Amino acid sequence: MPHHEPAGATIRRLWPSDRAAIETHFRSLDQDSRFNRFMGAVSAAGAGAYAARSLQAEGLVFGAFVDGTLRGVGEVRPTAAGGLGSDAEAAFTVERDFRCRGLGTALAGRLSHASRNAGVKRLHVRCLSHNHPMRGLALKLGADLAVSGRELHATLALAPPTLFSLWSEGMESLLDVALAALAPRRAAAPA
Repeated sequence: MPHHEPAGATIRRLWPSDRAAIETHFRSLDQDSRFNRFMGAVSAAGAGAYAARSLQAEGLVFGAFVDGTLRGVGEVRPTAAGGLGSDAEAAFTVERDFRCRGLGTALAGRLSHASRNAGVKRLHVRCLSHNHPMRGLALKLGADLAVSGRELHATLALAPPTLFSLWSEGMESLLDVALAALAPRRAAAPA
């Protein structure tokens, strides 16, 4: 799936230097958004604690920044111990006021691209069946959907990596490092 950044947004990989932004993002999610993301009740403090550990866990984490502020997070995690394998699980959060702007689609595109290049063949998304934003995103991605009780399981088949996809991922990674290095300077610059 091609990935394009919405106007005014930057999608990039998140690094340990982004820890405070990730914690702020997860703590700022409204109660319904937290419930949908974690598929159950989680306090703002609990979401913040999860965020504090998120960059240390195996997998990939990308962020959607709008005007320099983190407004969405996409994660890919292994389904089994030992790193990303042929199957991986993805999860997303986009702050309520920033939905329907293409951030989730852009995050999903970037996660799919990075996952494909890491050797993932199937990307799985689990969510509550009434989570209409995630259901819509899964349909937009072309994922196969299966509903079981109160859960929706979406499976997106990824193409094998190509020389071009690996090269473009490498170029994107270099840009991500540069953007992350510049982020603290931009935040500290006088307006």
